[in-house]
Amino acid sequence: MVDKINYDKKLEELIKSLDNKPKLLLHSCCGPCSSYVISYLKDYFDITVLYYNPNIEPETEYLKRKQEQLRLLDIMGIKYLDSPYENSQYHEYIKGHEQDKEGGNRCHLCYYLRLEKTAQLAKEHNFAYFGTTLTVSPYKNAEVLNKIGEKLASTYNLQWLYSDFKKKDGYKKSIELSHQYNLYRQNYCGCLFSKTDLK
Repeated sequence: MVDKINYDKKLEELIKSLDNKPKLLLHSCCGPCSSYVISYLKDYFDITVLYYNPNIEPETEYLKRKQEQLRLLDIMGIKYLDSPYENSQYHEYIKGHEQDKEGGNRCHLCYYLRLEKTAQLAKEHNFAYFGTTLTVSPYKNAEVLNKIGEKLASTYNLQWLYSDFKKKDGYKKSIELSHQYNLYRQNYCGCLFSKTDLK
């Protein structure tokens, strides 16, 4: 049996090897998750956050989370790259997978959609690295996310920021920082399928 890759260790090794602060386009799913990730990375990377989450519904919820993300970035002094709300593209992308269970192929397609947009914009704006805050969540599959990131890095000739931010109490620290900054913490991932699964 092949041992699972320790993505947290890969990130630590990368950080130790850096002799400057490379430009990183960091996809963020929400303010609470990004709080810990940004605090962890900001001394090592020149971070710009991309809030691209067309899966989030309804639009009022999307805008509420976006405003909290912007408020946090203002507090932390982090740059932001804007992107439109493309909910119809999300539904087209996951078509045929509406009945998949939470955490299954529909979610993996959603990861791919968001990370490919991040890679495209990273290439367009001359970032050296791209990554995501999604691996801080205990409900997200870090192995799947890193495999997608690795594939896209090869496609777009970029460096993928390997991560498993939930390690070393990352998720717990994100909750603590959310309380510190008084951030709105949602009770479902984002899509209406995940909201339905809570019932």
